[in-house]
Amino acid sequence: MITKTTLTLSVIIAFIVGGIIGYNISYISPINPNGQNGLLIATAINAGADKQIALYKTMRKLWSDHVFWTREYIVDALNGSPATNATSDRLMKNQEDIGNAITTYYGADVGNKLTTLLKEHISIAVDIVSAAKANDQAKFKDENIRWQDNADQIAVFLSQANPNWPKATLKDMMRIHLSTTIDELDAVLSEQYDKSVTAFDAVLNHILNMSDALSSGIIKQFPDKF
Repeated sequence: MITKTTLTLSVIIAFIVGGIIGYNISYISPINPNGQNGLLIATAINAGADKQIALYKTMRKLWSDHVFWTREYIVDALNGSPATNATSDRLMKNQEDIGNAITTYYGADVGNKLTTLLKEHISIAVDIVSAAKANDQAKFKDENIRWQDNADQIAVFLSQANPNWPKATLKDMMRIHLSTTIDELDAVLSEQYDKSVTAFDAVLNHILNMSDALSSGIIKQFPDKF
């Protein structure tokens, strides 16, 4: 027996289903009465959004690894940990991973060149940590100058690859990356561990912003890929 409650519920469900169907029809019918083109466009839009999100996630992971393993190296090296060499190797691998990610859009030559510049970036950082640990101020100053020069080279190189990455902006971003890393190094070296945690937060927040800027530039330069 169909009760009044059952009938009322059936009417409500019918309205809901009808509303959903009606919404879908109204969405796709302006393009093609059978809905085929509308569905294809909707699928393409979703696929493009998914690709953009995937790029942002990939770049954030790579650049987060960059600062995470840099911090691990700083802590290990300053404390004479037997893990230092393994940490250094992992950090160098990260530079290859970043270069490979860029290769997808710019080709092997650009990816390899970026990897070379980033490995130099890390090699100099290793020398800076060593100089800081030895309290060799002259060496520290010289290596810091080399680090700044390398950062500028990375900025110039990237700006030449993508017009959406202005040279001046990238230089500022790279300089901030260096300065926040030095703050972190100083805090760990002086055993101000609370300060070192705050410094790392600044390093991480900045590198995520930089990563997003790079991803945004790629999407703008290669809209057909997204």
